[in-house]
Amino acid sequence: MKTKTIRVSLCAAAGLTALALLSPVVVPVNADQATADRFWGQWRGPQATGVSRTATPPTEWSETKNIRWKVPIPGRSSSSPVVWNDRLFVLTAVAADPATVAGLAPRGSVPAPSPHKFMVMALDRKTGKTLWEQVVREETPHERHQENGTWASTSAVTDGEVVIASFESRGIYAFDLNGKKLWEKDLGDKRMRSQFGEGSTPALHGRYLVHVWDHQGESFIVALDKTTGNELWRKPRTEIDTWATPLITEVNGKPQVVVGAMNQIHAYDLATGDVVWFTAGLTMNPIPSPVVEDGLAILMSGFRGNSLKAVKLADARGDITGTPALAWTFDRDTPYVPSPLLYDGVLYMLKSNNGILTVFDAKTGAQHYGLQRLDAAPNVFASPVGAAGKVYITGRDGATVVLRHGPKFEILATNTLDDGFDSSAALVDGEIYLKGYRYLYCIAEG
Repeated sequence: MKTKTIRVSLCAAAGLTALALLSPVVVPVNADQATADRFWGQWRGPQATGVSRTATPPTEWSETKNIRWKVPIPGRSSSSPVVWNDRLFVLTAVAADPATVAGLAPRGSVPAPSPHKFMVMALDRKTGKTLWEQVVREETPHERHQENGTWASTSAVTDGEVVIASFESRGIYAFDLNGKKLWEKDLGDKRMRSQFGEGSTPALHGRYLVHVWDHQGESFIVALDKTTGNELWRKPRTEIDTWATPLITEVNGKPQVVVGAMNQIHAYDLATGDVVWFTAGLTMNPIPSPVVEDGLAILMSGFRGNSLKAVKLADARGDITGTPALAWTFDRDTPYVPSPLLYDGVLYMLKSNNGILTVFDAKTGAQHYGLQRLDAAPNVFASPVGAAGKVYITGRDGATVVLRHGPKFEILATNTLDDGFDSSAALVDGEIYLKGYRYLYCIAEG
């Protein structure tokens, strides 16, 4: 039984093959499939694993080397860039009055809510020039956010037909690639524990846009029609705050939505919202998003505890607790914020928000190496990414450590920029797109 990740695709019929996930053997692919594999339409890449199969990004850069362009991005956001064809999309929240404390508050402080403009931006990949921008709403947020967060912590998602921007309590918006608004949807206000802030990015597949709405109120998961915003289904959930993006993966031709949470992990049928399987949950505040490769889904979290579960999707039906569908588990050194990287059977994860790396054989759970400290990147919120036999881990202080992909630890380069980074990189063709606290960089050789 084979599975294939399809959280972003050109249309319902354009699923990604299991070969695109794992096998090095070259077989013919159709044009839609090749396009979906090439571009970075969601914040964890084409297969939602953090990997690009086609990109050839540089190994070394600095402020004076291999920077094609560098442009300021207004406001504050943790939104990661997504890329399709010649366009790059980011979300941000800009203080309506730039002189307000909220607009200028340094990172690490907790600004009081003030009027903000919630904005979608489209930039030209070649030049960094703004092609269009849309202020979708201007209002004062009803809650604060945690000191490391922002009021624009989600990322856009695109399939080459629509661009979806969720600002959660500020609304969900759909545009065409030229900036024409197609629809908007208001699902109400989230109430987050201790006003930690929002940041759940939805998943897009075919006509389905799936959003998890876990908070201190009535939690639910909902599927919207990407062309109209109409609800296709909604299911209640008995969960509190969850930030992880849902994973949509195909099992024997039927898409499932895999959602990690504190009380229980669930997989829902994408077409109906019915529960396919479930098991015991993770820790409080699940932020890392699940990944899947070769039929194995891996979920984890690391706030006030540590939990990792690897699930054999082909064997998962009903309550899988204590069954062979749970391939392996791990109960220490898991991440709080960064999502894992799953790259050709090798699983990379960071401890808490620290630059301390553990690497596994994804199938068996055997460690290749553990608790390897990355001295140049001691604090990491961005999620690692990989391409062309390299792994990129970007720290908050501006350094990106480049490792050789594989079971042995080897640093290829350490690259530092004059900015800090919480957003995850996007890898497309020969470029790395990296959004910092102030600037968006296009990193490319030549």
